[in-house]
Amino acid sequence: MVNVFARATGSMTTRRAIEMSALEDLPNVGRAIAANFRTLGILRPAQLKGRNPYVLYERLNRVTGERHDPCLLDTFIAAVRFVDGGPAKPWWSYTAERKRALAARTGRVSSPLARLYVETARRRSP
Repeated sequence: MVNVFARATGSMTTRRAIEMSALEDLPNVGRAIAANFRTLGILRPAQLKGRNPYVLYERLNRVTGERHDPCLLDTFIAAVRFVDGGPAKPWWSYTAERKRALAARTGRVSSPLARLYVETARRRSP
């Protein structure tokens, strides 16, 4: 298995995410994750800028008719944050945030940031 995070972060200091042409150039994104983005109509890294990863994940679940592993959401968060100018981090750095956000959906967590993501996802979902 290829360590996509290690492979991609080597040149992150000299290349901006928005300038990347292939999804696979993003940290944490290999063929399978890129295929998921393409299923959603996202063909280039620049198309992730400003997107809500929670909405993307929910949409992928609807489009494919299956519930994907929540770690995929962590990867979506990592990719979107990177394209939005954040640092390159491994996908598992976002697991705690994802758990808080999904718990907020059921009202078990009061984190304002988590609630913001959940409310944005609800407003954008058809």
